[in-house]
Amino acid sequence: MASRIAVVALWAEDVQAAAHFYRDVIGLPLAPHHSERPHFDVAGTTLTILPGHPISPEQKASARFPMVAFAVDDLDRAVQRLQAHHVELPWGIEGDSTSRWVMIRDPAGNLIELVDFA
Repeated sequence: MASRIAVVALWAEDVQAAAHFYRDVIGLPLAPHHSERPHFDVAGTTLTILPGHPISPEQKASARFPMVAFAVDDLDRAVQRLQAHHVELPWGIEGDSTSRWVMIRDPAGNLIELVDFA
């Protein structure tokens, strides 16, 4: 049986802009073998950016369901970093009794979530 997710792939028309976003805004380490398909290590799972067209929000079953969610240790610090890079926070910081999160769009339009399981 599967024990963990090995690879998550997102599509972007501008692969370099998406790679910049995940490296410089989200803070993921770029793998040395990235070539024209950037690969990032996320605690043993690989995130790769592929050239292509992302699914538009109109085509998704829910415009508020993220393509991928990243766990962060300090959501407030993550939000400060996003704001420093002028990333729009369309719904602001949200939360419930077990976690707090913020959903954003990457440069390709993929919905991404940063979540703090405090």
